[in-house]
Amino acid sequence: MLSADEIVELHDQQTVLWHQSPEREAGTDDSESGKTDDWLSAVARQHGANFELWHIEDAARTPGATDAELAAVKRRVDQTNQRRNDLAEALDRMLLDWLEARGFPNPQAPLHSESPGLIVDRLSILALKIYHTREEAQRPDAPEGHAQRNRERLAILEEQRSDLAGCLDVLWRQTLAGTRRFKLYRQLKMYNDPLLNPAVYRKLPNESAP
Repeated sequence: MLSADEIVELHDQQTVLWHQSPEREAGTDDSESGKTDDWLSAVARQHGANFELWHIEDAARTPGATDAELAAVKRRVDQTNQRRNDLAEALDRMLLDWLEARGFPNPQAPLHSESPGLIVDRLSILALKIYHTREEAQRPDAPEGHAQRNRERLAILEEQRSDLAGCLDVLWRQTLAGTRRFKLYRQLKMYNDPLLNPAVYRKLPNESAP
């Protein structure tokens, strides 16, 4: 069901594909394995939200952007970040449903502080950092020292991703062995809910007023 190597490979494949084909919708899984695997397709959708968020954040830092443009970008950031978190939670629900059908996780096992969905989200972000850092290391018009600096950063990022992928595989093996368990941790974002964000609801008309 879960393989960190497959997830890392899918992240890298889709990152390259979406950059090479801007017209292709991010989040669409075009890998051969993903066509027949709902789990990997869900991983691709979650990665697509991070892909979009990365480039929206870039747009927010465009020199000379107007206040109106920045406000529009901020709204897109909020909406996309909400989708990113919802999709990470969906990954955990899929895994927990699969485990429940097989009598896992063991309710007596020690609880892991981070769920697989959150780890996959971190791996997704690392895939994007690795892609763009490699791009900077190969940039022909970069100033002196830029390539070396980014090669050093790339080595760190690749090591961190390898470590994190290994941790994900260990957690999954331990869960299947009944020696570790994880739960679905809801993010419960408040800023997108007009009834929970005071900066929003204090500006709304009082419907109870006469």
